[in-house]
Formats: sequence, C-alpha cells, structure tokens
Amino acid sequence: MADAPGVAARDDLAGVVDLFGWLTRAELARALSELAFKRRTEVDDAAVAAAIDVAVAEYALVPAPPEAIDEAGDGSTDVADPEDGPDADEVALAVGPAAFPSLPEGASDLPHILDVPERGVDREALSAAVLARLSEDAVAAIRDGDADRLEVLADVTYDVEAWAPVDAGDVRERIVAELES
Repeated sequence: MADAPGVAARDDLAGVVDLFGWLTRAELARALSELAFKRRTEVDDAAVAAAIDVAVAEYALVPAPPEAIDEAGDGSTDVADPEDGPDADEVALAVGPAAFPSLPEGASDLPHILDVPERGVDREALSAAVLARLSEDAVAAIRDGDADRLEVLADVTYDVEAWAPVDAGDVRERIVAELES
C-alpha cells in the first residue's frame, strides 16, 4: 500500500485476520484495501499479495484446511482446500503460531465495513495441518539445502509448540541435525 507500509506488516495482517477468526486471501486483500481507503492512500495489489505470501511463509498466517474452519457456527464452509493451491484467493487464512497479532490504525472498524459472517477455527484440526506443513517445509528446505529457511523453520517449531498442544520435536531435531552438518 502506498504511503502505508505498516498496514501490510505480518503481525498487522494477523491482527486483521484475528478480528474475524479467519479470512480468505481475497477477503484479507479487500480489508487492506478498505484500510487504505480510510487513510486516503492507494493499494498496491502486488505488494499486498507479497505481504500475505511473506506472512504465510513465516507462519504468521496459516492456510486452514476446510475441516478446520466454520462459518456461522453451522459447520459449513465455502473455501478452497490449501492442498489444491495454497495461493488461491479462496483459501482460508488463520492466525499462525509465529504471529503477535496487532491491529493497524482503523482496523477495529473492519467488522462494520466487511460483510463477513461469524466464523470459528477448530484449533486441533488447524494445528495438525500446521504441523504437517511444517514437516513438509522442512523436508523441502533440507532437499534444497536452504539454511536460511531451515533457521526460520527451527524457530517455528518452538512457536507451534507454544501455540498448540503439538510436539514438533522430531521436526526440530531433523532441522537442527541438518543445520549442524
């Protein structure tokens, strides 16, 4: 967003998502557009998409599988499965383990601006999906010899254990062994 780089900070993105329980990528982009409008600034769609991608890569936001989300408390959802394409506009994003959600200026008005139903997240299903993704990301980073990515993922193994009742010790041990080799 022009003249408003703080709006796209990963923790601000997490704060906006946290207001609703979860948002699709498209809804989050719209929310950021509304914030820019309130600030009388322009939206750089590419910058917004890149900021969301960074937040997802760093586990501040996590793609939520359909079984982990709920609209209007009735168990129904109409979102894309992250397995079918995690970058799709209709993939639901929830606050992840590496986030410290914060609200950008004006965000508290978003529930009154956006037409989004009440939503919930099944933390158990979400944490299982996050742990599986973390394992897959670690395998890919090991395969690619990406030490920088492994450092990020090592930190996330601690974050995820504090965030949910999961054990990421096996993933962490594999990452640490690779980093030490």
